Amino acid sequence: MRILAKVEPVVEPIYDASMKYQKAGVPLVVVAGKEYGTGSSRDWAAKGTNLLGVKAVIAESFERIHRSNLVGMGVLPLVFKDGADRKSIGFDGTDTIDLVGFAEKLTPGMDVTCRITKADGTVKEIALLLRIDTVDEVEYFKNGGILHYVLRGLLKAA
Repeated sequence: MRILAKVEPVVEPIYDASMKYQKAGVPLVVVAGKEYGTGSSRDWAAKGTNLLGVKAVIAESFERIHRSNLVGMGVLPLVFKDGADRKSIGFDGTDTIDLVGFAEKLTPGMDVTCRITKADGTVKEIALLLRIDTVDEVEYFKNGGILHYVLRGLLKAA
């Protein structure tokens, strides 16, 4: 699996932007600060994230339940390592974010390579920490979320 997201900075309603990128086949990546998901309406916030076409969230940290709900909705939670954050990395909204090398052997807590291509063509690679924390969560994510996992299990049992 590879997640490649290129987003041009645009000021428009999030739903309109999401529909435009989904129509173009461009997966979205959210780049966030600390305690991403705090104050959210729990599972609906993760469900909305998924429905908007977000495939991954890169944050400084996650609210505990929201991180779990993202995995349950098939959204990849990643955290910056070594004290890095969105500002120190220099994200400016014109970046292409390429998450590579994690699908061959997805394991809890592994490093994921994030290749960032700036508008001027310069490339920077950073390691992110995968916040899929258990083997069960790996299976949920591989199946596109917990609902898909359960439904596939039911079909196998039938």
